[in-house]
Amino acid sequence: MKALSLNFWGQSKYWWIVLVVGILFVIGGFCYWFYPERGFAIASQIFGWLLVLVGIVQLCVSAGINRPRGWGWWIAGGVIDLFVGFCLVRSVILSEIVFPYFLAIVFIFWGIASIIASVSSRQRRYWWLYLLNGIFLMIIGFFFLEANYWQNEWMVSFLTALAFIYWGFTIAMASYDMKPTLPEGER
Repeated sequence: MKALSLNFWGQSKYWWIVLVVGILFVIGGFCYWFYPERGFAIASQIFGWLLVLVGIVQLCVSAGINRPRGWGWWIAGGVIDLFVGFCLVRSVILSEIVFPYFLAIVFIFWGIASIIASVSSRQRRYWWLYLLNGIFLMIIGFFFLEANYWQNEWMVSFLTALAFIYWGFTIAMASYDMKPTLPEGER
């Protein structure tokens, strides 16, 4: 009897694109970590373009012929990421003011999605990792709400770098869960 591979995000042959996006997020997070003095505006622009890229990838994955299970979450996430990314890229002044709030919304959304993923995949061995990831992403989102730009720019800079490093690793790990498994006869 074949074992069923159930996961929240589904499987896709384009899992490696999601891995590349995760690696880009980690690199962007470390760049901002080591060069915070280069400016808050530059970081919001870089991460705005990264969110546009993530949104396009999510929409492409969900619109494919063999769209994965949970494709509705991919569409919702892609639309939100595209909206936030284009808002950050459009205006530097606007992006500096609202950057922490947009990030809070994005991280809270992905935290909720990860918690739902953990509940829907309780049969899997490491379902609790999705639960922990969702809790951490929601905590990071709430920290962004509390440490806005006007109160403490350094706190937001630190949170931004930390959040995107963590988010990059999370996306990279989720990409391996999306990798299709070969049937037993093809191994």
